[in-house]
Amino acid sequence: MRKWIVAGNWKMHNTISESVALARAIKDGLSNSASGEVVVAPPFTALTAVAETLRGGAVQLAAQNMYSEDKGAFTGEISPVMLKDAGCAYVIIGHSERRKYFSETDDGVNRKVKKALASGLKPIVCVGETDEERIQGVTESVVGRQVQGALAGVETLADVVIAYEPVWAIGTGKVATSAQAEEVHAFVRSLIRKLYGAAADELRILYGGSVTKDNVAELAARADIDGALVGGASLKPDGFLGIIAQMP
Repeated sequence: MRKWIVAGNWKMHNTISESVALARAIKDGLSNSASGEVVVAPPFTALTAVAETLRGGAVQLAAQNMYSEDKGAFTGEISPVMLKDAGCAYVIIGHSERRKYFSETDDGVNRKVKKALASGLKPIVCVGETDEERIQGVTESVVGRQVQGALAGVETLADVVIAYEPVWAIGTGKVATSAQAEEVHAFVRSLIRKLYGAAADELRILYGGSVTKDNVAELAARADIDGALVGGASLKPDGFLGIIAQMP
C-alpha cells in the first residue's frame, strides 16, 4: 500500500522567525500515529532554521525549487548540494508558478529532476493544465506531455513523487471535484505504467489546488490520490494539521 504524503508549500511567505514558529507548531501538533509522511517547504532563507526546529520529529523538509548544477556562476540560484546541506529531503520542481512567471520548460524541469535524484533529493514534480486547456479538452495531452518531459531519461521512480495541480484551482478557491482529480490521477498512473510497468503501482501522486481540511478527505479516498500538496492552508497550523488528520 502506498504511504500518503501531505506537503505544505509556504511559497513566498514568512520570515525566519515566522517560519520557525509555524514549523514548531506543526511538529508539536502532529500525532505520533500518523501513518504517512508530512513535509514542509519554507522559503530558502528559513531552511536551516526550520531544519533545526524539526530535528528529532516526524516532519521532513523540502525546498521550493533548485537549479540543475552543483555550483557555478549562476547568480541567485540554489544548488541541490546546498539544499542537502540545509537539511532538505524533498524538493518541489516545476510548480505552475515557476512555469508561468519564470518561463520554466519541460526540458528544464527534466534537468532538475535528474539532478535532484542524483543528489539524493526526492523531487515532487508538479504538472497541471490551465482553465483554458481544460475547456479545450486537452488536459490529458498537456499533463501527459509534462509527465513524459519531466521523466525523460529517469530510470527509476522509487524517489519520485508527482503532484497534479490544475492551474485553475491554485489559490482560486476552486477545487477539482474528487471525480475530476481522480480521472487525471488515473490517467497519469496509466501513462506511467506504459513507461515503467509495475513501478506505476508504487508511484505516489498528490493532488494540489485549494486543498483544505474540509475537502481533503473526499479527495484522499480516491484510489489514485496519495495525498496533497497544500498551499494557503499550510500557512496556519490548525489548517495544515486538520488536513493531516483527515488522511486515511
